[in-house]
Amino acid sequence: MVKYREILRLHSQGMSKRNIAASCGCSRNTITSVLDRASVCDISWPLSDEVTDGDLQAFLFPEKFKVQNHRMPDYEYVHKELAKKGVALTLLWEEYCRVCYQAGETPYMYTQFCFHYRKYANTTKATLRIKRKPGELMEVDWAGQTAFLKNNTSGEKIPAYIFVATLPCSQYTYVEAFLAQNLENWITAHMHAFNFYEGVTSIIVPDNLRTGVDRSNYWDPKINRSYYEMAEYYGTAVVPARVRQPKDKASVEGNVGVVSTWIIAALRNETFFSLKELNQAIQIKLKEFNEKPFQKKTGSRQIAFYEEEKFALLPLPFKQYELATWKTATVPLDYHIVVDEIHYSVPYEYVKHKVDIRVTTTMVEIFFKHLRIASHMRKTGLDKEPSTVPEHMPDNHRMYLEWDKAHIFDWADKVGSHTKLVMESIFKSYRVERQAQKMCMGIVKLADRYSLKRLEEACRQALTYSPSPRLNSIKTILKQGTDKNFNTSNTKKANKPSGAFGFTRGAEYFGGKQNDK
Repeated sequence: MVKYREILRLHSQGMSKRNIAASCGCSRNTITSVLDRASVCDISWPLSDEVTDGDLQAFLFPEKFKVQNHRMPDYEYVHKELAKKGVALTLLWEEYCRVCYQAGETPYMYTQFCFHYRKYANTTKATLRIKRKPGELMEVDWAGQTAFLKNNTSGEKIPAYIFVATLPCSQYTYVEAFLAQNLENWITAHMHAFNFYEGVTSIIVPDNLRTGVDRSNYWDPKINRSYYEMAEYYGTAVVPARVRQPKDKASVEGNVGVVSTWIIAALRNETFFSLKELNQAIQIKLKEFNEKPFQKKTGSRQIAFYEEEKFALLPLPFKQYELATWKTATVPLDYHIVVDEIHYSVPYEYVKHKVDIRVTTTMVEIFFKHLRIASHMRKTGLDKEPSTVPEHMPDNHRMYLEWDKAHIFDWADKVGSHTKLVMESIFKSYRVERQAQKMCMGIVKLADRYSLKRLEEACRQALTYSPSPRLNSIKTILKQGTDKNFNTSNTKKANKPSGAFGFTRGAEYFGGKQNDK
């Protein structure tokens, strides 16, 4: 508004219009117009203290004076709407103006609209949603300062690394100690933070540390596969901060220093013998830290979170994420990959191919070009036996797996009694069943090459030579065909008449001919 009183006062002191305009921040034309109207209306200095610039405007320029009927926005509604995705103050101001025009009221200009909102938020709310929306970001980092455990036997100090997570909107913070800064602890810390917040933010902002980011790049950073899988399960996204740009996660960077003072340093004189004891003490200090009132605004981190941010978090999944780690390996000739010194089978067609291995607490899964080709229940403890799926084996290898001792005896019994005796003698002669099984399978293969009948006859002949015949003996009999001759000669001897005594030799023995009677 024009400073009418000041213009009349300065004019009464003989000051030029140029100087009056410079002092009051008006143009010389405005000064001339005010002085001319004051002369016409016979108004001059001094004026009563009760006369305001508004009164002078109404008297000097009644045609311009209009009662301003500004409608005050509903800033409680504005504050809640700002929490929604895509909603900005400019959009809310335009909607406010549209309502005012429909009601025949005068809206505030955008600058006044924002000014009154900031005044409202600073006095009545613990957060000010200009840069950060509630539930949008969770910034995470390892604190530079470490806590320590004490070995109760040697007295050695063991470092404990501090994980810090912060929600920038409310500054609500989560802290936990771990014995190592590895991938497993990194993902576990995120899962515990989500449980602490009872929800998930839309974006996670980590540093470019190796446990979370395999390759840092301004445009296309490569997120660790296990980290990415965890974020996908919870419905959030990992957006790493730029290299050497701490402002990208300014909230957690600031809270790391505060946590180092109010939690880590506050526990410096206490002794802890286990990680559980340390984390219990940290949770007590963390509760005090989150409940501590803000210095420059009302409320606390905890109040701000529960009143203004928790509602905006994504819901937690029904089932907690199962931690999985990934590794790569080339399938060896025995088509078994190794996880924790235990062998797991892969289809033999993938021998010499590179595969991805996903390992959880319960499962071992093998992928080839993002396609799962095998899965096994993970073995733990003292059970070091290989986990082999028969369908993964070649046909000639699968035969050895399916033909166990009972199956071999059942097959031999169907072939004949002599074959079964040979199989039983082989199993008795070996201490290791696997060795006997291998030799018996060689005999089974002979039946495929010759016939079951010839195999039975060969086993009968082999038993006459030895009570424990070997594979090579039976193979030689079949190869030379002596099993056929053996059967024929036995038949002839059975039909030939004998003398009065068992040792009597006939003419046939000496090459002569026997007369037919």
